[in-house]
Amino acid sequence: MEGCIFCKIAKKEIPCFEVFENEKFLAFLDINPRNAGHTLVIPKEHFRWVWDVPYLGEYFEVVGKIARAIKKATKTDFVVSFIIGEEIPHAHIHLVPRFKDDGHGALIDLSLVKEIKKEEMEKIANQIRKEVK
Repeated sequence: MEGCIFCKIAKKEIPCFEVFENEKFLAFLDINPRNAGHTLVIPKEHFRWVWDVPYLGEYFEVVGKIARAIKKATKTDFVVSFIIGEEIPHAHIHLVPRFKDDGHGALIDLSLVKEIKKEEMEKIANQIRKEVK
């Protein structure tokens, strides 16, 4: 879709901190992370909503693979996922590792964006990439 930022990222027109890519999906760090390791998983093909993706089973298999890699790379006990879809008009799933005293409480506080320097983002992306199986 013309003008879609995630389509541009998928086409390599805009750089990202990539953690996974195959023929159908791309996973990359969120530039407005709620915690270190916050990753977005998108289909490369444009779909407005996650539920519009015709290969939803494959999508969730990739999401599970990335969540397990984030868990290992960030040395956390759990990774939460959420699907909102209103902020960017392209299907995407958020994966956010949780940490003790991360400031979020019982649910992810969407207004709590963590500032993470570019060098640290690159390091985190590399760590997650190494754990993807």
